[in-house]
Amino acid sequence: MKELIIAFGLFLFIEGILYAIFPSKMKFMLKKLELVSTSQLRTGGLFFAVIGFIIIYLMKY
Repeated sequence: MKELIIAFGLFLFIEGILYAIFPSKMKFMLKKLELVSTSQLRTGGLFFAVIGFIIIYLMKY
């Protein structure tokens, strides 16, 4: 559970740094996100979730 909280904190830190350093680029990226279809977002999200799970699994064992 401790690792999950650390990972969440790291995610928030990286996300916050990106918005602090590149605010205009982040706004531009969010506007571009509207052009992507829901199915493409879902497929991409699932792909990255699986890759993330594999990385965590390999690093843990």
